[in-house]
Amino acid sequence: MDSATGDLLIVRSTPPTGLTDEAYETWARAEADHWRSRVLKPPGPLDRAARNVQGRINRIIPEQAHAAITAVIERMTRTILTGADMITAAPVIGESLAQRDQRALATLDAYRKTAAVEGGVAGAGGFLLALADFPALLVIKIKLLFDLSAIYGHPSDRFEERLYILGLFQLAFSGAEHRATVFHGLEDWDGREHPADFEHFDWRTFQREYRDYIDLAKLAQMIPVVGAPIGAFVNWRLLERLGDTAINGYRMRWLAR
Repeated sequence: MDSATGDLLIVRSTPPTGLTDEAYETWARAEADHWRSRVLKPPGPLDRAARNVQGRINRIIPEQAHAAITAVIERMTRTILTGADMITAAPVIGESLAQRDQRALATLDAYRKTAAVEGGVAGAGGFLLALADFPALLVIKIKLLFDLSAIYGHPSDRFEERLYILGLFQLAFSGAEHRATVFHGLEDWDGREHPADFEHFDWRTFQREYRDYIDLAKLAQMIPVVGAPIGAFVNWRLLERLGDTAINGYRMRWLAR
């Protein structure tokens, strides 16, 4: 279990250097397969215990706070699928998977540091700043995903690419049971047709899974005195998990081709 998020521990091997493209892709396939097994692992006793604790906390938090968080998530996710301001770079052309992985890991490191600083400042500021950290961290996460989409050569101005980004987001921040459903929806992505609008997108599940996944970790950020180090650590780990999910998700697409 990951103590920062109440979920599976992130395990990442250091990418090897000096390999041919073919040998590197063999290594990457093994990494992606290992990641797949972790994603599809059924919920264990600790997962169920965390869910039970989350359920009790949700019953204590005022409904007004739940409604505000849900509204923020929906506004931000709609921006992902419709806004042009999230696009930060053109798709990278002509690089190998090894080169793209190097770019992706460097990008993730920069975003982790930004998120940690932001979380530390918010945690030191008490309850109100900790609440403000919620949408700010969401923006950081989404920008990371857009940058990684470009690194792996995908044009994020296309609606189906934004749906894939939302799928990666859900995969990173959902409970064990929902993760399997999301993962199977991302497999063979380039070989299937995809919706062209919001009509069939399950906003309710998306919002509930994300909120429930991070509430336990983020509530600790509001504790006086220790909120700053907790906020920095939790934000670092949440970005680490998102980056690990996205890198392996894009490896999966690359290798499927």
